[in-house]
Amino acid sequence: MEKKSPRIVVVGGGSGSSVVLNGLVNCRVSVSAIVTMFDSGGSSGLLRKEFGLLPLGDIRQCLLALSSKEDASVRGMIDVLNYRFESESSLMGHSVGNLVLAALTSIHKDLKKAIEELSALLRVKGHVLPVTYDQANLCARLENGDIIYTESDIDLRSDSIPPIETVYLDHVVKVNQEAVDAINDADLVLLGPGDLYTSIIPNFLVPEIKNAISSTRACVVYAGNLMTKRGETSGYKASKFVSEVCRYSGREKLDYLILNSATLPDEVKFAYKKEKAEPVIIDEEVNNYANNVVIKDLVKFEGTTVRHDPKLLTDEIMAFIELCSNTINE
Repeated sequence: MEKKSPRIVVVGGGSGSSVVLNGLVNCRVSVSAIVTMFDSGGSSGLLRKEFGLLPLGDIRQCLLALSSKEDASVRGMIDVLNYRFESESSLMGHSVGNLVLAALTSIHKDLKKAIEELSALLRVKGHVLPVTYDQANLCARLENGDIIYTESDIDLRSDSIPPIETVYLDHVVKVNQEAVDAINDADLVLLGPGDLYTSIIPNFLVPEIKNAISSTRACVVYAGNLMTKRGETSGYKASKFVSEVCRYSGREKLDYLILNSATLPDEVKFAYKKEKAEPVIIDEEVNNYANNVVIKDLVKFEGTTVRHDPKLLTDEIMAFIELCSNTINE
């Protein structure tokens, strides 16, 4: 009897999740991406404001990451869907992929059908699951009691205002049951990579998702951030990131925490310093929040931008799958 493919669920947003999805798409696994739906900036924010649509950008990125890139016709579509209008016009800032999803949603009056149709066109290997199909805004209460009311304002806030105390949704939303089912059926749940308060944690603010992650028998892994982010996680060490993940996900401890060991070149550090971002410092307290802490070189550089390397991160995820299955079998 043929061995069943491991079932992996990636929980996050667009940019971070798409990195690991680009690696997992080449593995013999069954992948589902659970995507936050509270983005209010950029093209997604404009479409949300003008047409009342749910944010589409993170969905687009995950669909493209899981597409059949070995197919020449699909590769051609990817280039088109990734195109972003930059000239001064009413389309400035919009990506073609977001506009296509917006059109399909308007035609079908249903975002789920729009995702299914674009998935078929791109021959997507896996499933992209919005955490909810309801509208809501992400809010943050600061340590001085002030409140920020949208995801984009949290994302773009300056470092001159007090730190974030807590984040929450301004409306109760109905969970996408398919997302809960995916977690319940998973062999491994990967949290991140991605922005802590605007990509990863918002998914846990849907109670059924938090409950599923806190009670799952799957191996739960957090891919720690490479850099701090101005205003959002300024000054955070690795233990602060993972403690917040545990706090919002309802987990006392994670099964695995994976962190980067590579030293960044001076020119990369300098570029990020101008953005008031720094490499995340790994401290001893991380051991309080994970049963296993793995520290390895996980990065690749695109000029002065540092990213998780899809292959290096995926190799670690596949190793965790093997370790977790051995533990369960024992």
